[in-house]
Amino acid sequence: MLKILKYSFFDLIRSRWSYVYFLFYLLLGFVLLFLNNDVSKAVITLMNIIIVLVPLIGTIFGVMYYYNSKEFTELLLAQPIKRSSIFLGQYLGVAGSLALSLIMGLGIPFILYGLFQSDAIFDFTLLLVTGGFLTFIFTALSFNIALSNENRIKGFGYAVLLWLFLAVIYDGIFLMSLVVFKEYPLDTFSLAATILNPIDLSRILILLKLDISALLGYTGAVFKQFFGNNIGLVISIAMLSLWTILPVLRLSHKSKRKDF
Repeated sequence: MLKILKYSFFDLIRSRWSYVYFLFYLLLGFVLLFLNNDVSKAVITLMNIIIVLVPLIGTIFGVMYYYNSKEFTELLLAQPIKRSSIFLGQYLGVAGSLALSLIMGLGIPFILYGLFQSDAIFDFTLLLVTGGFLTFIFTALSFNIALSNENRIKGFGYAVLLWLFLAVIYDGIFLMSLVVFKEYPLDTFSLAATILNPIDLSRILILLKLDISALLGYTGAVFKQFFGNNIGLVISIAMLSLWTILPVLRLSHKSKRKDF
């Protein structure tokens, strides 16, 4: 699996799109950190971009890489190699290269700006951690979708639809539910609905650590009470880890049972 991971990683690293992805975050980090005196505002701007863009890039790259390397994958399947090792190696190579581009692209301006000596180091580190989690989560989900659909058009369509649902439609349904059932206690429902969406969970986690939960109103107070302490942070990281592990386990299980 390590050899396949290494091949997939360097194959994607050599791609010009990886350089574009890296340079985009590098330029964005320099512009926001060096032209903005308030680091918290820069982190909020980065969060709004990362929360939407990282899942989309992970989804598209995951599906695209699977379909483009399908012939090579079939060649590997003819060798005495475990199926799970092939697909897990490819997945980790793709997700790892994307996460590295994100972390290096934002980390270099982070280091040059000298945030290691400021109070914003934890907020910025949390931003990079959640961005890494979202990369691994949505790359795993896209691999599952591609593995379940031989038709490329359907695979791309389902993958983009999944991203659209979790990034946009889910929030609309969530807000409508809060309005319709506003006369009922919704504390538990709000927390559960947030945890069930990795994008919302990442957004709330960063906003609360920036201590601007007052902008979220009553719901923000509930989130602040739960996510604002160390136990809430541990539970949030655990849920993001679970969101990463479950699709990977399904990918391993699906690859063993699929008839190529």
